[in-house]
Amino acid sequence: MRKSITRKILEGHLVEGGSGLEPREEVAIKIDQTLTQDATGTLAYLQFEALVALGVELERVKTELSVSYVDHNTVQAGFENADDHRYLRSVAAKYGLLFSKAGNGICHQVHLERFGKPGKTLLGSDSHTPTCGGLGMFAVGAGGLDVAVALAGGPFYLACPRVVRVELSGALRAWATAKDVALTVLERFGTKGNVGCVFEYGGEGVKTLSVPERATVANMGAECGVTTSVFPSDERTLEFLTAQGRAADWVELRADEGAESEYEAVVEIDLSEVVPLAACPHSPGNVKTVRELEAEGVEVSQVCIGSCTNSSYKDLTTVARILRGRKVSPEVELVVAPGSRQVLAEICRNGALADLVSAGARLAECSCGFCIGNCYAPATDAVSVRTSNRNFEGRSGTKTAKVFLVSPETAAATAVVGKITDPRSLDLGIECPQVKMPERFYTDDSLILQPSNTSISNAVQIYRGPNIGEPPTTSPLPETLSGAVAIKVGDKITTDHIMPAGSRMKYRSNIPKYAEFVFEPLDSDFYKRALGNKNAGKHNFIVAGESYGQGSSREHAALCPAFLGVKAVLAKSFERIHAANLVNFGILPLSFRSAADYEALHEGDELEIPSVRERLARNEKLSVRDCTRGLEFEVGCELTERQRQIVLAGCLLQTFL
Repeated sequence: MRKSITRKILEGHLVEGGSGLEPREEVAIKIDQTLTQDATGTLAYLQFEALVALGVELERVKTELSVSYVDHNTVQAGFENADDHRYLRSVAAKYGLLFSKAGNGICHQVHLERFGKPGKTLLGSDSHTPTCGGLGMFAVGAGGLDVAVALAGGPFYLACPRVVRVELSGALRAWATAKDVALTVLERFGTKGNVGCVFEYGGEGVKTLSVPERATVANMGAECGVTTSVFPSDERTLEFLTAQGRAADWVELRADEGAESEYEAVVEIDLSEVVPLAACPHSPGNVKTVRELEAEGVEVSQVCIGSCTNSSYKDLTTVARILRGRKVSPEVELVVAPGSRQVLAEICRNGALADLVSAGARLAECSCGFCIGNCYAPATDAVSVRTSNRNFEGRSGTKTAKVFLVSPETAAATAVVGKITDPRSLDLGIECPQVKMPERFYTDDSLILQPSNTSISNAVQIYRGPNIGEPPTTSPLPETLSGAVAIKVGDKITTDHIMPAGSRMKYRSNIPKYAEFVFEPLDSDFYKRALGNKNAGKHNFIVAGESYGQGSSREHAALCPAFLGVKAVLAKSFERIHAANLVNFGILPLSFRSAADYEALHEGDELEIPSVRERLARNEKLSVRDCTRGLEFEVGCELTERQRQIVLAGCLLQTFL
């Protein structure tokens, strides 16, 4: 049988499920590596500790490699973040994880540089974990509880993906970039309707892209909602790993010739036709050409270059070459954040950092920073042009700001002119910079701490600050669900809408406190209303439109509503990671059969799902009664037997009892 890259990796890691790997059937795969970051890691490790408390014998993690990164909430304004970092460090030392300290870099950039291996599986508690697909890994984002189970040696369950081959031909022309390829993919596929897919890249055009460029494309596949994106492991992969001093980690990995039957569809992209693009407010899928925006004369007050999408050596050196001998527009604030300490060291050595500083750039820490809205928030009503991957309303830290997503080249041209500018139109006085990758990267892993050896790990004390609590318990599914619609929302509700990031994220380890901000960006009264219903003995229902739960993998967007008594979400459709998180915390993800049923429901309506426990256990159809309006309608509940047992138990952790 001729096989795709996806099939080769999955077959080599299959633990449970049909050997035929039929699309949509649930399978379980062995996880080789995990990563966490501090915004999601604290809860993941609290749940890992909960497994230990339940009697799971765990002296050390059971993966080949696990890394705990600190890259999100590195700003230590108050004790909360610093305490979480100490907790993470102590857990890593005790249980056998590597610990990447604050300042070492963004998890995806560092993992690509130092740890990723072609053909391996990677599970990360961050939705942009697929970045390492640029190395030929099957890298998947998930909730922290799924990562905790993987750390304990358990498999990861997922619907066997449908595979779409993206055939690349030609080569990028001057000023067109990997970011523009990612935006081209978003323009073709959109941000919804791709759940359960893998984008597998192939074709002669792949050979023209370096690993960091491939990683940029794989990174933004998350915005399409796919399970992951994967590139071949070829000579360019070997070149990158050799430069990292890791040639021994390379294996060749390609799709077999004649494997067309493996793909649900084949989509062709001619790289020579790709032009500079931008994602306009407030969705990564709202794509226009930069030339269109240039014609509109969009004035800009801020440009931010960095994030896990575009903060590599090539990205920042290219920007520095463009800015060499020039000054940033007086009306523009330019922020540059290297993706890793390695990148920062390299641009120090080649002079690029001096060019950036001389041009007027502010140098930010090697962290996520502005991308998650915890620093460098734009001014009121300002236009901010960024090289990151998401521009959801308010994510920048300023609700009224308008954020455009572009390539580093477009960002640099824009910073000089003060308006969104197509770099092809700018009289730079130089040709498009051609940046050659180093034959050997500077490597210094001294900020990656090794765990204690097994003989003394039992003596390591876990540090717990006052902001760190235990994961709250959830109750088993009752015989009947009865309560009120606590909120009704529309389409494309992101996890940022449900659980705000930015400054609120410092409460991520304190669920009762963090729950006070559920749906704050949409309805600041939700918390009081939901808590009132819970205290009155009612269950809470959420009603939503299409693609509910886009964006971050933060399981807080399920756990905090569960803490407030939410037992079911009725939506037109769900995004993969969030739907799995809902199940893991005992919340039923129910889908409308008809758009008319969604329209008929209103906030405050009293709902009932009779005999839900019995019907779910038997996998029978479920119906919802709107007691306020005298309506009844059927809903979909597409859960596997394993998922039904989790919901019945009230939480994935409860199934370990």
